[in-house]
Amino acid sequence: MGRLNGKTVVITGASSGIGEKVAYYAAEQGATPVLVARSYNNLVKIADTIKERYNITCFTYQLDVSNVPAVKEVFSQIYSECKVVDVLVNNAGFGVFDNVVDADLGKMKTMFEVNVFGLVACTKMVLPQMIENGAGHIINIASQAGKIATPKSSVYSATKHAVLGFTNSLRLELSDSDVFVTSVNPGPIRTRFFDIADESGSYVKNVEKFMLDPDYVARRIVNTMLVRKREINLPGWMNMGSVFYQLFPTLVEKVGGKAIFKK
Repeated sequence: MGRLNGKTVVITGASSGIGEKVAYYAAEQGATPVLVARSYNNLVKIADTIKERYNITCFTYQLDVSNVPAVKEVFSQIYSECKVVDVLVNNAGFGVFDNVVDADLGKMKTMFEVNVFGLVACTKMVLPQMIENGAGHIINIASQAGKIATPKSSVYSATKHAVLGFTNSLRLELSDSDVFVTSVNPGPIRTRFFDIADESGSYVKNVEKFMLDPDYVARRIVNTMLVRKREINLPGWMNMGSVFYQLFPTLVEKVGGKAIFKK
């Protein structure tokens, strides 16, 4: 208990992976999780576990964040039941790893609709109330892929570049307020994300020993809630590679070799 006790934390993409883990750790610290995702049955199971484990009421809403009218409707319901949103974790998203020449345009478009426009839409639903209340925290799950692009992740990287650009600009817009904005930039995490992103399993096999533990990532996110922090970069050594790439892109692309062509 403490900083999050009694606070309302909305988590998109909460039916599995990082979103699910964040829900558990937020509840552990006394927050009221509001779970949002397409897979409603999974949300109900998670909510039941939270109720049993922590004796905390957990709200659940079925939502595809790429559906803007539905986003407006669901967030209206959230405010009707919860009155206030203290923290929004924009976690919903997916990736498909493929060469541009082979990639499906429909899937590429959907990636932008979910990873970028869905995130922006959810953010806009909470911003007016947070600004009016003079408090709140928006946490956007981006990726190290938003800092350093690699082959076969062109569109996914592009969506995460967009998330970082949006997040950084929003942080500046709110710099004179007590509404905090944080980007989370992890490397590969051991979740079901790769069931879609890497159907062949080759990428997971290549990076398995470097993959982050989802519990560790979730704890870092929850421990940062309602704390002014610009970024969470995981793991640190991978972020140093991203920084080096920004400074010396040609050199990294020439000598990166195996590190870049993991997919």
